[in-house]
Amino acid sequence: MSFAMDLLLLATSWTHVLLAPYTKVEESFNLHATHDVLMYGVGRDNLYKFDHNIFPGAVPRTFIGSILLAWLTSPVAYVASQWGLLSTKLDLQIAVRLVLATLNATGFMLIRRAVCRRFGRPTGLMYVLLTCSQFHLPFWMGRTLPNMFALFPVNLGFYALCNRAPQSQFPTRRSADVTFALLTFTAVVFRSEVALLLAPLAIQALLLRHISFTRLISVGFLSATLSIGAYCSLRTERSATVERLALTVTVDSYLWNQWPLWPELYGIYFNVYQGKSSDWGTSPVHAYFFSHLPKLLLGSLPLAVLGAALDSRVRALMFPPVLFIVLISCLGHKEWRFIIYVVPFFNVAAARGARWMVSRRKGGVFGRMMFLAATGILALNCAITIVSTRASMANYPGGSALAIFNDRYADQHAGMSHDWGVALPAESFTTLHPSMTGPATNDWAYNKTESLSPRDLTASTPVTHLIAESSVEFLKTGRWKLVDRVQGFSRWKLNLPRGGIAKVLEVPLHEWLSVLEMETNDQLYILERAK
Repeated sequence: MSFAMDLLLLATSWTHVLLAPYTKVEESFNLHATHDVLMYGVGRDNLYKFDHNIFPGAVPRTFIGSILLAWLTSPVAYVASQWGLLSTKLDLQIAVRLVLATLNATGFMLIRRAVCRRFGRPTGLMYVLLTCSQFHLPFWMGRTLPNMFALFPVNLGFYALCNRAPQSQFPTRRSADVTFALLTFTAVVFRSEVALLLAPLAIQALLLRHISFTRLISVGFLSATLSIGAYCSLRTERSATVERLALTVTVDSYLWNQWPLWPELYGIYFNVYQGKSSDWGTSPVHAYFFSHLPKLLLGSLPLAVLGAALDSRVRALMFPPVLFIVLISCLGHKEWRFIIYVVPFFNVAAARGARWMVSRRKGGVFGRMMFLAATGILALNCAITIVSTRASMANYPGGSALAIFNDRYADQHAGMSHDWGVALPAESFTTLHPSMTGPATNDWAYNKTESLSPRDLTASTPVTHLIAESSVEFLKTGRWKLVDRVQGFSRWKLNLPRGGIAKVLEVPLHEWLSVLEMETNDQLYILERAK
């Protein structure tokens, strides 16, 4: 049973990667960075080839996660290529994402083991079913968002804190040290908002005397110091070993060519102190509780409330994530990914509530109702996830456009120059690097510069093909011809028969799949310079 549950977690994460292989702008930095480390190494002579140097201007982010992911992917890619499973850069991108998905799935497997030990195997099973039936977390855990790099060490810390006997009142001293060290490392290197989760965990640990104040400060200071700078060796592509100070400050200063650079500290200064995050929009203070959290949790939200009401261990578990959401709600710019770390906490609480519901005696009406309610919540989760996944599969028009483009022009004669001008580069990427989707030749040059106008692109002689959001301005010039249209997800449409509820109930069961129809529209256009 344990193996089957772990396999289900892994299979769910892999399925989402394979169903939606393309990527978007939020994932682009780490995806490009992983590609560059895999292709060019980290030697100084090749740094000019890195995407952030070719297209400068991005807010600095850490390369630590991308370097580690590239190192983990390298042997996998080698074995896959030997077996004939990896022959294109898109295959390589999928391999990178599968490795990341496996890493995060491993974190959830460990939490599952801790839940089984502390709350029992049935609760562990419900935890797996609830996690796998949700949409956001399984869909995104294989995507190279900075938050998905941070998710793994956060889950390791959660595992260390939760992995103890059912009646145990205190985590072991070692478990507490590991938890606070991992969360400090994550906040320093990957995502600074994790500090807002670390703070209530630390307050709770101090109040419950799980750790002394002196030890908490010592562990936090040591972890932060080592995360910012620890002595290690960095091997370059020429096999020369260079002694450097690492982790984040030296590695990122070296790769960004800025000294000293601490990306997460820079991010706090840029987004919080200067308030630049508000440029991406602001949300009401209650948005996390009433909008983002319900979307992330689906049916786990009411079950978590039930679990907290039933079990004091769950109530203690829920204090830090709830306070974390309260604290992060003070920031104007809000996104669901900023609170993704609390989903495992809520799912454990929900699993406890679901376990109570399905364990009621089935001989009475109440027991049967509870069992049907629990299974109904899981079924509703699955239905919402299927619909959301189907829409997401059609929501990457940039990836589809480049795939169509490269298939169409794969047999072009050598010597021609093809520049890719895309009016939507900040919305929809397809693979690790703009050039990796093209044919295996150096004759193609892809360009994702955003500032070029239709007039500039028309006057620019080397540009022979375009992928643009709108074709009208280009077609008006008479110098471009439309080659293809790329459609993307628009909305869901209900095709309910007229005549009231009676007519709806008359619809045969096998026709209910056609009741919900996905509508698409033209989102990108492939253009070719007229000869």
